[in-house]
Amino acid sequence: MDQRVERIILFMESNVCREISLPELARAVNLSVWHLCHIFKIETGTTPIKHFRLLKIQKAKSLLETSFLSVKEIIHEVGVNDESHFVREFKKTYDLTPTQYRSRYLRLSNNWQKGT
Repeated sequence: MDQRVERIILFMESNVCREISLPELARAVNLSVWHLCHIFKIETGTTPIKHFRLLKIQKAKSLLETSFLSVKEIIHEVGVNDESHFVREFKKTYDLTPTQYRSRYLRLSNNWQKGT
């Protein structure tokens, strides 16, 4: 994989809890926005923005599984401002809303611990 794309992915992962613009990503690897989007799509099959959204959704999923934060607090924790948009994206990714996901995860986790 192109080292610039690897650096961008690492940058995204370490900044998943805040908003990052395309120009900021491009500056981080000394590329134009167009060139960054072009090589990122070639290397990963997706756009930088979609990849960053997925990282946020994955981080939220992890927090749903490992914390007692409310869904609203988790959405804030992953740096998202539009709660309804995030819930739609989460549901599109996991076929469940964040609340449904947590309920199912806890139920399955409890069943597993009980050995049923």
